[in-house]
Amino acid sequence: MNNIDCDNLILGENVIIEPTAIIRGVDGSAHNVIIGDNTYIGHDVQLIADNLEIGDYCKIHHHTNIHGYKPCKIGHNAWIGQYCIIDTIGGTTIGNNCGIGAHSQLWSHIKYGDTLEGCRFLSDAPLTIGNDVWFVGHCIVSPITAGDKSMALVGSVVTKNMEENHLYAGSPAKDITAKAGTQFKSVTIDEKYDKMIKYLDTTLLDVSQIAIVKSAELFNFEDNVSYFDVSSRTYTKKRSAEEVKFMKFLLPAKGKFTPALSNET
Repeated sequence: MNNIDCDNLILGENVIIEPTAIIRGVDGSAHNVIIGDNTYIGHDVQLIADNLEIGDYCKIHHHTNIHGYKPCKIGHNAWIGQYCIIDTIGGTTIGNNCGIGAHSQLWSHIKYGDTLEGCRFLSDAPLTIGNDVWFVGHCIVSPITAGDKSMALVGSVVTKNMEENHLYAGSPAKDITAKAGTQFKSVTIDEKYDKMIKYLDTTLLDVSQIAIVKSAELFNFEDNVSYFDVSSRTYTKKRSAEEVKFMKFLLPAKGKFTPALSNET
């Protein structure tokens, strides 16, 4: 493939890379690129990074640019809208189940002014995004740490760390949790279980291959059943056709599950 230049490329199953997408390193070949199962890389996406890891069931939509020479790791179930920029010059880590809305920019460095002339602004720092974080769209983010389940509303300019399950808005973004509430409310295990059973009933899938449970202790890695635990939000990854159909049915907003650690490959 003329659009991919990588020393070590590992692709999962059912990966789609549009022919206009580009994968390469900053100054030639990328060193290591790992893309998980059932991930989609859209038209005119540019992945220009020396070391890049993208998890399962991710969607990176058209004209998005991910670039930089420090490692970039994106977890499972990411949804990255069109025309986004993700900079990894300072190193970028994005957790599982994150949403980055269209036209957002995530930065890990500042660099341009003439330091010989005395410009004071030249730095890079890690950008660390937790699990279930959502930048709704048109967000600009500095090299911060975003706690799990934090959220920035459309048009936010985020210059400070985001606390877990807090809500932010504005330019510069301010914490509006006390006024607007959190992104996530409390849901009981029984409520999650009941909803997942209803989801499964509506899919017309072969239910002998899918099991909904309330604890990972009920996982059986030896049989051919894909177990989904609503407590840990993990599943026993078997890669069956029914499992893939169910995962695609759940994503992006009905439910997000990641592979159980002891079954990851």
